[in-house]
Order: sequence, then structure tokens, then C-alpha cells
Amino acid sequence: MDTARDLLRAQLNNCIAQHQSLVENLRDHAEQADDPRYRQLCQQYLPHLERHQGMIEEFGRTVGAEGGGGIKGALGAVLGKARDAVDAMRETDFLRVVGDIVTIRQAQDTFATFARAGERLGEQRLAELGRMGEQEHDQMQRQFNAYCAELFVDHVQGTVPQKDDRARTGTTTGQTTY
Repeated sequence: MDTARDLLRAQLNNCIAQHQSLVENLRDHAEQADDPRYRQLCQQYLPHLERHQGMIEEFGRTVGAEGGGGIKGALGAVLGKARDAVDAMRETDFLRVVGDIVTIRQAQDTFATFARAGERLGEQRLAELGRMGEQEHDQMQRQFNAYCAELFVDHVQGTVPQKDDRARTGTTTGQTTY
């Protein structure tokens, strides 16, 4: 790193790529999920995550971050394909949601760092983005953790929704018709 601004740009580029991966995970999982509760949870947070993504990218442009373009964009596309392959192997909502929780936590930690660093550096916009992202990702993590616990119990009790339940209930967009 040549300067502190280079570090800031690099961290914003990492955050943009990391957060975009979370957005794409939830988009995919909203479609792939067998359990309507999981589909609804993903759909509930997608607008918030998409808004965060836009704000991160906008702030990144103000400090000269690439926003995931160039080599990072190509790497992100490759990592996205790898994520799709891993998701294909994760045939249960339980394994998908556990992966989502890990990604949510990474984003939450990144935003917490931005909040503290922005305050100390006098970068008010970075601090604001960090605080907002940390709070909203914290709430999201709590809800995903609660759902994960419910799903764990469902698995143990043998009441977890199966792939063929979607066909029986006619649900494909998160709307249940029970």
C-alpha cells in the first residue's frame, strides 16, 4: 500500500465484492429454498442489502475505489461460480442458511470496522455507512440464527420441508398457499 487512501480503497473494494456475494447468495436462496420461511427471510432482506450495496459502491466511487471492477470483478465472477457449485452440493436449506450466517457475520464485522474507522478518521460518510450496515446486519444475523435454530429442531423432529413440498404447495416465489 502506498498510502492510507490506498488501504481505504482496497478495503472498500473488498467490502463491495464481499457484500455483492451476500446479495447474490440471498437472491439464489430465495429461489432455491425448500422452506417458505427461508424464502421469505431472504426476500425480506434483499431490498435492504441491495440498498446497502448501492451506497457502498457510491461511497467507493467518491474515494476512487473500483467497485469490484477489473480484476476484482473477474475474480468475483469466478468466486460466484464456485459459490454456485458449492450451493449445488448444499442440498438442504440448513446448510445454505449456515453459509449465509457466516457471510452475514463477515459483512457485519466489515461494517463495524468502517463505523469505528470512519469516526476516528473524520470520514463521516464512512462512519454512517458502517453504523447503518452494522446495525442492519446484526438484526439480520439474529433472524437468520433464529431461523437456523428452528430448522435444526425441524430436522431433529423430522418435520423439515422437503423439495417436493414446493411442488405440492405451488410455492415458487415465497408465497405459501397452505
